[in-house]
Amino acid sequence: MTASEFFARVWEMLIGRVDGPFTLRLVAQPTVAAIFAIRAGLRDARNNQPPYLWSVFTNHGLRRDLLRQGWKDVGKVFLVAVMLDLTYELFAYGWIYPGQAVMVAAALAFIPYLILRGPVTRIAGRYIRRLPPVS
Repeated sequence: MTASEFFARVWEMLIGRVDGPFTLRLVAQPTVAAIFAIRAGLRDARNNQPPYLWSVFTNHGLRRDLLRQGWKDVGKVFLVAVMLDLTYELFAYGWIYPGQAVMVAAALAFIPYLILRGPVTRIAGRYIRRLPPVS
């Protein structure tokens, strides 16, 4: 098998997940990751923290803590996504492809979280700063 055949097969298997069994997970897992991102973004706005992804790249002193916090928020969603994808692979292909499971889980859990947390922090921060202090 050549490299191009290998990548074509991997791509076909990844795309096949869209209309195969367990399709609901392709909606449910990003939704749960988005809910966690919104909660974390609101928490960041209340604590007057800068947007998450920007801070991960620019604040070297807090990077480890930020990554740990992000993993704490979305790690369980990621692990469930890996387990469900491994189950899908076993059911659909009769074999387990762990690399593909990790790629799919990252796409379903981490990407929505990373995309949403920062904008939620920015938008919520604007509204929180306008509110009068609670006494």
